[in-house]
Amino acid sequence: MSDSKPQPGGMSAKTATNVEYGIIAIGVLALLFIFQPFSLALFTAGCVLVIFAGLINNLLPLCEPGVPLSSLLKAGFVIAGIFVVVLIVALASAYLYGRLFIGP
Repeated sequence: MSDSKPQPGGMSAKTATNVEYGIIAIGVLALLFIFQPFSLALFTAGCVLVIFAGLINNLLPLCEPGVPLSSLLKAGFVIAGIFVVVLIVALASAYLYGRLFIGP
């Protein structure tokens, strides 16, 4: 399969551009929420959005015309799965650290 030929069921150029701009907009919105001086709730939402934007930025290379939307979704599920595994390992290690070193 050649990289230069678009696949028949792939995204159009407009769809790929919209997805790309949407991903970038999430990052910009996260930064706006973090650096606003008005609300602590918006700051918290911005911190969560920064993590989400950092993960979803891994999908930017797939935002090309001709790439099937299903492959974009599959990559998103793989990234989400890796995040869940890392989150579980981090929480388990913090719990074990507290049980073993902080006190019984």
